[in-house]
Amino acid sequence: MRSKQEGNDVLKTIPRIMLAAGASGSGKTLLTCGLLQVLVNRRIKTVSFKCGPDYIDPMFHTQVIGTKSRNLDTFFTGEEITRSLLAKNSADCEMAVMEGVMGFYDGVAGTTTQASAYDLARVTDTPVILIVNSKGMSVSLAAYIKGFMEYKKDSRIKGVIFNQMSPMLYPRMKKLVEEELGIKALGYVPKVEDCVIESRHLGLVLPEEIPELKQRLLKLADVLEKSLDIEAIIQLAKEAPELSYEPLEEEKTRASIMASEPEKCTQNSVALSAAENTKQSSLSSVKEVLKWKSSKKLRIGLAKDEAFCFFYEDNLDLLRAMGAELVPFSPIHDAHLPENLDGLLLYGGYPELNTQALEENKFMREEIAEAIKGGMPCLAECGGFMYLHDQMEGMDGKFYQMTGVIPGKVWRTPKLTRFGYITLTQNEETVCSSEQAGDNLPKTANCQELLGFDQKKKIQVLGEAELGISPAHEFHYFDSENCGTAFHASKPHSKRGWDCIHGSDRLLAGFPHLYYYANPKIPQAFLKKCLEYRLSGRSND
Repeated sequence: MRSKQEGNDVLKTIPRIMLAAGASGSGKTLLTCGLLQVLVNRRIKTVSFKCGPDYIDPMFHTQVIGTKSRNLDTFFTGEEITRSLLAKNSADCEMAVMEGVMGFYDGVAGTTTQASAYDLARVTDTPVILIVNSKGMSVSLAAYIKGFMEYKKDSRIKGVIFNQMSPMLYPRMKKLVEEELGIKALGYVPKVEDCVIESRHLGLVLPEEIPELKQRLLKLADVLEKSLDIEAIIQLAKEAPELSYEPLEEEKTRASIMASEPEKCTQNSVALSAAENTKQSSLSSVKEVLKWKSSKKLRIGLAKDEAFCFFYEDNLDLLRAMGAELVPFSPIHDAHLPENLDGLLLYGGYPELNTQALEENKFMREEIAEAIKGGMPCLAECGGFMYLHDQMEGMDGKFYQMTGVIPGKVWRTPKLTRFGYITLTQNEETVCSSEQAGDNLPKTANCQELLGFDQKKKIQVLGEAELGISPAHEFHYFDSENCGTAFHASKPHSKRGWDCIHGSDRLLAGFPHLYYYANPKIPQAFLKKCLEYRLSGRSND
């Protein structure tokens, strides 16, 4: 990939395409996996990107196909940072393949194009291949495709692939759409029932299933080599315009300077105020990403096994850039925490499928509880948050003992609970200072009764009263009787909201999934507390 400097920005040639569709269930996931396998077979070093807050597809691409895989999400990050992340993660690859989400234009709140596949293609100036489920259609396909091409003048739809089409019909449909619409037909996919990848509980893939899945994808790749115009697809990717972006790598040097001169560090600015929850509340500039780096390497325990496996790799990269050494451990298989830890990360995954194994590892549960209650900083989200409760319901309907850090139970619900994008802001609490209310009165007394007014201040979380707005995402079939109240979650383009997350001086734990490039103040505050813990001499031995 070629690049050249223009001022602060770099112009880089990144061969890239997006595979999108008119609706979910059109075959884009299967076709994306098949195309990736074709490129791997051809020894083309490829990186894949999933549009949106999806852990499953990137994990599948990496485990089964063997490609580097990341997320790109314009709700989490502004346009500049999204482009920078694309460039950063494509640096060592020959081609980038993006997989769209839902219908091509379907975005936030179901009424906008924000954070849609179209939005990502627009921001990254990426050519789009529209996958069309052709079952039950012929000439009507031309009208369908034309509608998607013309709904937005900058759709960037440059090619089409017909899914579930017979080889007899394809030549006629290819001629029709190319002559009438001026779009390139790049092939078709016949029915491939023996290559289908089943959709199960949150996309779970067990290690012992990987060899069989690889065989299915190899078979699918053989089909696609015959039915798709692979050379034309690669050529379309090469025709993608140069990408203009500001390198994130330059911020590492800048971060070192800031770390040596912390008094010059300023607060991260966020694009929106709390009231403006109808737009993306993401950072506006690459310069806001890395403003601090630990003066010492920090050993951070990272729960990583079949129960805890949902990671944004970019989150882990940013933690490392801020000075973290990530030390993997298994709450299921390891008897003890790693030695000399300065903090803990408990991310999401499938703890509900492993409740008995988690309960049986009593020593690990006790060590985690002792560490957190003893002051070790901890970030926990979704499945990790569930693990911190007293008890968790398993898929068998029984309740199992967990760590007991957070009082209460977690139970299974019959449907998705609080699903989708949210923006998080710290809540306020009512306080009375001793100067105002008198030394003999409780500091959390009712100020309205005592003084005639309420005094409010933001709840301190990880030592910070103002962490700013954090774009986040929830997706869980479980609920808690103790979700926390440190933050308020607001649904974009909606009046709906709820309180969530346990926040204290050294703990942030709740259902929402966080993307650190959206608000780096959170990982920064966490690592500052880890450094404080390290310097206090309290790291576990």
